[in-house]
Amino acid sequence: MDGKNLAIDVVALVAYLVVANPALTGIGLHEWLGLGALVVLFVHLLVHADWCVDALRTTLRRPTWARTGNLVVDALMLVTLVVVVVSGLFVSGAVLPAFGLYAEGYYFWDPLHAIAAKALLALLLVHVVVHWKWFANVAKRGRSNRNES
Repeated sequence: MDGKNLAIDVVALVAYLVVANPALTGIGLHEWLGLGALVVLFVHLLVHADWCVDALRTTLRRPTWARTGNLVVDALMLVTLVVVVVSGLFVSGAVLPAFGLYAEGYYFWDPLHAIAAKALLALLLVHVVVHWKWFANVAKRGRSNRNES
């Protein structure tokens, strides 16, 4: 299962990196790909749901700095992702108009979207660094399994 988890994590990371760069895709495609990346990230959360429940249960029973810090980073990422998506929809020039909708408050939502997107990137970097040992172990096991075949 670790190899499958790693594959989903890599797809989620690549999807995020593409979507997070509207200069690469253009604004319209950025908006539509953002909705697609949201689906990929939702799958990522579902795949890791057992870890989240276990981490929360363990932290409540025997809190450690590492486990609690990890949960805090993950929770902040989730909240920040929601802010990015909601503010992104409210400043949308492609997605909302495609459904015949328009949102007021561009001068509030646009800076909020930019700030939240930068915060999400920073939190994602922390998340990857915190889990780097797991990534390396899964990759190492994958290489050793291929060498044995």
